[in-house]
Amino acid sequence: MLRIATWNVNSVRQRLEHLLGWLKETQPDVVCLQEIKCVDEAFPRLEIESAGYNVAVHGQKTFNGVAILSRHPIECERGLPGDAGDAQSRYIEAVVSHDGAITRVASIYLPNGNGGPEKYAYKLAWMERLRLHARDLLKLEEPLVLAGDYNVIPEPGDAKTPANWTRDALFLPQTRAAFRELLALGLVDAVRAVTDAQDVYTFWDYTAGAFRRNDGIRIDHLLLSQQAADRLRHVAVDRDLRALDKPSDHVPVRVDLA
Repeated sequence: MLRIATWNVNSVRQRLEHLLGWLKETQPDVVCLQEIKCVDEAFPRLEIESAGYNVAVHGQKTFNGVAILSRHPIECERGLPGDAGDAQSRYIEAVVSHDGAITRVASIYLPNGNGGPEKYAYKLAWMERLRLHARDLLKLEEPLVLAGDYNVIPEPGDAKTPANWTRDALFLPQTRAAFRELLALGLVDAVRAVTDAQDVYTFWDYTAGAFRRNDGIRIDHLLLSQQAADRLRHVAVDRDLRALDKPSDHVPVRVDLA
């Protein structure tokens, strides 16, 4: 069994205690982190390697940043193809070697898109770059997991209060259409492959009472190639981590692949 998880930790150094505790309890084989908010040299590599993980980081000072942790050997590439001038650290991809096989995994921190037309245009352009790259990866016919914070609420059922998000870049029609185009390549949304439940959320705002009222949204996704989806055995959302002291506003989502 290969356990693969994604988690926007919202600063890896601030959440290191939470991260190490969760690694020990959950024992994932591969972890895709987003919004690590540090340069490569400042990543807490020693502590995480001591927990049994290989570490690959694509960091950025103060903002963004992604990483992949793996109990197995990995070979990594940093950055999403398609725009050599894009300086934001939002994508890292690894081939994980395990049990005589390989699984390709990417950690994705898709742009939020709010803050004006320029930022929204960047979000849509980034999503198109991701679609084109995913199309190429699928041609390899490998088990593939594209995991991360997509900053996309796919459907009204993925928000407790959809009406609150109608003007937000996470839920605009163009955003949702671009996400559907990604799925249309043949990718499988792991959570929706196992449940139609309308109260499965991965993010709760820090505003007072949002978590207590379960006023959340589902924006952290693991998209699987057919080769990975055929091996899907279990999906979990580790909701309890949102109740910890000084938590990330996101919680981990994980899959078990046979």
